[in-house]
Amino acid sequence: MKIRANQIEIEVEDSGADGSQADRPVVVLVMGLGMQLIAWPPGFVRPLLEAGYRVIRFDNRDIGLSTSFDHLGVPNLLWVMLQHRLGFTPDAPYRLHDMAGDALGVLDALGVARAHVVGVSMGGMIAQRMALAAPQRLRSLTSIMSSSGARGLPRADASVLRVMMARPASAQRDAVVDHYVKLYRAIGSPAFPTPVDEMRQRIAFGLERSWRPAGTARQMVAIANDTGRAGELGKVAVPTLVLHGKADPLVPYACGQDTARRIPDSRFVGFEGMGHDLPPPVVSMLLAAMLPHLQAH
Repeated sequence: MKIRANQIEIEVEDSGADGSQADRPVVVLVMGLGMQLIAWPPGFVRPLLEAGYRVIRFDNRDIGLSTSFDHLGVPNLLWVMLQHRLGFTPDAPYRLHDMAGDALGVLDALGVARAHVVGVSMGGMIAQRMALAAPQRLRSLTSIMSSSGARGLPRADASVLRVMMARPASAQRDAVVDHYVKLYRAIGSPAFPTPVDEMRQRIAFGLERSWRPAGTARQMVAIANDTGRAGELGKVAVPTLVLHGKADPLVPYACGQDTARRIPDSRFVGFEGMGHDLPPPVVSMLLAAMLPHLQAH
């Protein structure tokens, strides 16, 4: 369903939309760079429902079925990356602060006063921004495969960056699917590989729903622009769990460790063999750590 939040249209999936779960504690799931709400595996969502939670997912701005910002143009990512590496803060079409405002606006529109917020990758950064902007709205924070954004942290493997910056051979469906297969294989969990046929099917389903590479590029600039968050994380006053894969080639393990070190009284759990994806064995490990955290708060 579409809702109006933070002055834009946001596509939302709400397990309590029919009122049957409206009185349950709420878990908000915030997805990562360029990923739609359907990227949350059913095996992640279902156990939360079975544990008694109302689960809210949404498409971040510029992705999926939420408002597009194509009128702001397509950024030059090579120039943005150079600026960032030289220590400058690139201008951004919008900021992670705005995306956190979107998520809080979703809560407002749905009449949710407080929620557990769970974010993966860029979604973890947005969740951190939510905790900084409105700690009274969060019952807890869970930051998964994410980063503080601090200068000097290890960068993604060069091979992964090459795949990320490449373009599909053409705009035809099979070529685009091939491109994303290469990307997801490059960043995936080495101990828990996803079968290629399953991966292709999932990618094709997402492309049929929406494909916005320019929106992904603008989100990347928003990440690069958010250079001050690391210095602010010491102010987070929300019970926090940080989860990270020890084999993550996109957001290295040290990034998760740094996030936990900066957030007071946070708990950190690392997982062997986990990369930057959510295959079933990884989901099971994450939930085993996350559900007690939610139940405690």
